Amino acid sequence: MTAPDHERLARAALTRVLEPGDEQAGRALRTHGAPALLDLLGAATPPPLPGIGPRRLAGWHHRARTTTPEADLDDITRLGGRFLVPGDPEWPRQLDDLGDARPLGLWLRGPASLRAWALRSVALVGARACTPYGAHIATDLAAGLSRHGWIVVSGAAYGIDGAAHRGALAAGGATAAVLASGVDTPYPRGHTSLLDRIARQGLLIGELPPGSHPTPSRFILRNRVIAALTRGTVVIEARHRSGSLATARAATRLGRHTMAVPGPVTSDLSTGTHALVRDGATLVTDADEIIELVGAIGDLAPARRGPVLPRDLLHPATAQVLEALPARTPAPTTEIARRAGTTPDEALARLYELHALGHAERDVEGWRLTNRDKPGSNVRRGGT
Repeated sequence: MTAPDHERLARAALTRVLEPGDEQAGRALRTHGAPALLDLLGAATPPPLPGIGPRRLAGWHHRARTTTPEADLDDITRLGGRFLVPGDPEWPRQLDDLGDARPLGLWLRGPASLRAWALRSVALVGARACTPYGAHIATDLAAGLSRHGWIVVSGAAYGIDGAAHRGALAAGGATAAVLASGVDTPYPRGHTSLLDRIARQGLLIGELPPGSHPTPSRFILRNRVIAALTRGTVVIEARHRSGSLATARAATRLGRHTMAVPGPVTSDLSTGTHALVRDGATLVTDADEIIELVGAIGDLAPARRGPVLPRDLLHPATAQVLEALPARTPAPTTEIARRAGTTPDEALARLYELHALGHAERDVEGWRLTNRDKPGSNVRRGGT
């Protein structure tokens, strides 16, 4: 069921009046509803609102009387986009977990269904001034997630964000960018072509109406939307005071999976990710490990193990005798049996097994480990 037109119009207007993520404004919206709140703020003399100071109320009043939501809705339609509000079929219900900080609505550009994409999405975030290591990891994780049919969500900033978007696109996958500006206002400017490509193939998402510009506080508030939309957040390179840590903290508060990629302990850009792991975030190193956390039951990452050596396949009793063999000076069977904690007869049987496998050699003085550096004999093994 689609939201009524007067609700959509009022919420479009309020995206110009109120700042994103303002919980006091959210409480007023919950109390009065969007159309009534807009009428109150646009009245000749707005009544006092609980928790709202006179100066702030005056600012809301001025903006409410000058906003033209019809023009904004016309602009987004000309861009081929749309304005979503709670109650629309495409509205992702997990955003409701934000409570009074829930977006008033979302301005979108792109052909995909936000609700469908959000159900199978992962956020990849991190430092703007990332290292080549961080950029490589972000690209690789995004490509791996895309190959498994997951949507990569990030914030379109320089560094890790841009690498994540490009990694998904390069793998033929899907990606969505949550912006701190209007969806028609490319930021940073250097990502104009990347944002245009995302708008054609994926989704551009913003809380601010067309023509809006970012501010430092809007970047921080934008991060809560990234955390709420996705099944989990992965942080790749972040200092202790990185904004991407705010995304991770929001994900934790919302009950989403919080993950971090380790880096060199000498790197300042990994201090934040390492702190996340100490505080309970899950350490991940590849897309399979991410999917094991956020995916369905049975989406398990492959077991990690080192190479299997021939001696790993030996019977435990045979391996015990192998460990008792000297490397240089041969020892008699009785001595090897004593070291292995077995009988001479059992030791002798195991020694011949090790000899057949090439692990042991015998001479007149006894048994020892095969000398791999010694030139091979031209006599066939087992010959006379």
